[in-house]
Amino acid sequence: MSRKPYIRPVPKTSWYRKHDRYKRYIIREVTCIFIGIYTAILSFGLLNLSEGQESFDLFMATLRTPGALVFHLFALAFAFYHSATWFNVTPQAMPLMKGDDFVSGSLIIRVHYAAWAAVSLVILFSVIVVGA
Repeated sequence: MSRKPYIRPVPKTSWYRKHDRYKRYIIREVTCIFIGIYTAILSFGLLNLSEGQESFDLFMATLRTPGALVFHLFALAFAFYHSATWFNVTPQAMPLMKGDDFVSGSLIIRVHYAAWAAVSLVILFSVIVVGA
């Protein structure tokens, strides 16, 4: 005697609207699109840099257009959101053990944010020093 197991129906296109955590998940996944486009733009810039000064100057002029500036602001905001959500989930994705105990999740999160701030400051300092 076998019975069919109950399979809960899941809407194919609106499943993420039920809970806030699903919405946050979808937003995080959408941020990857903007980060991917930014990576392609950065790669295109490196290609233009390898082709000479004229090509790179034209690329930089394109980046100074209002549309490009707006896109970069969106990409920066999405990169911040993407990074912050990843740092907040890191203790579950990468639990660390010290001896027989797990390291506190809040400590792992704080260390990630501190490293992010330190790297950002080093980059900012190097841009200011090299730019001067």
